[in-house]
Amino acid sequence: MTCQEAIAILADYLEMALTPSVLEELERHFAGCEPCRAYLATYKKTRDLAAAANRVEMPEEMKRRLREFLLEQLRQNG
Repeated sequence: MTCQEAIAILADYLEMALTPSVLEELERHFAGCEPCRAYLATYKKTRDLAAAANRVEMPEEMKRRLREFLLEQLRQNG
């Protein structure tokens, strides 16, 4: 497996969506390729930071109002 091939399937690797044979080949590549291991670590960190940045806690008042609105919609349409 080349570095380019390894990088192309990183998302699938992290989602555990690779076949056992491809997973084994990728892990063999990582074992012998420091640049790809570094790229993987950076990729994971970037993905984690982006996911954390997108998490915004909804204020309790807004949650309450949203629940009330949805319940009212269910009553009217149900």
